[in-house]
Amino acid sequence: MLPSISKGIKLTVVLAIVSSGSILQAQEANHAALSKTLQAKDSLLFTVGFNECKLQQLELLIHQDFEFYHDRGGITETKDAFLATIKNNICGSGKSTTTRKLDKSSLTVFPLYRGAELYGAVQTGIHQFNDTVAKFTHVWLLEDNEWKLSRVLSYDHQIL
Repeated sequence: MLPSISKGIKLTVVLAIVSSGSILQAQEANHAALSKTLQAKDSLLFTVGFNECKLQQLELLIHQDFEFYHDRGGITETKDAFLATIKNNICGSGKSTTTRKLDKSSLTVFPLYRGAELYGAVQTGIHQFNDTVAKFTHVWLLEDNEWKLSRVLSYDHQIL
C-alpha cells in the first residue's frame, strides 16, 4: 500500500501539471508564429532577392557575419563574396538564370534559446533550382528585432 499524500502536495502537483500545459500551449503558439515569420523571410530571400534579382533585398536579410557551405560549390566565407557571386553569376544579366521553388511541406523551424531569450532559429527544408533538388539548413539570428541569415548549408543536390 502506498503512503498517503497530503492535500497540499496533491494541489501542488495538479497546479504544476495545469501550468505546464499552459506553458506548452504558449510555446507551440510562439513556435507557429516563428515558423510563419521565417517562411516569410525565406520568401523574401528567394522569391524577391534571388528569383527577381533584387539584390538589395538579399543584402538586408543577410547577416554581416555570413557563411555559405555548398556540397558542390565549396565555401563562401563572407556576405560580400556571396552577394558578388549572385550578382555576377545568377543575376549577371539583371535577370535570374535560375528559379528557386520551395517544397513548403518540407519546411521546419527549430527555435534557439539562450535561457528564456529567443536568439535564433534553425530552418530546414527542400528546394528545387531548375532541374536540381537539394536540402538546406539555415541559421537565422535575431538581432535588434530583425532576423538575419547567418549560416547556410546547401547539400544533397540531385539532378531531376
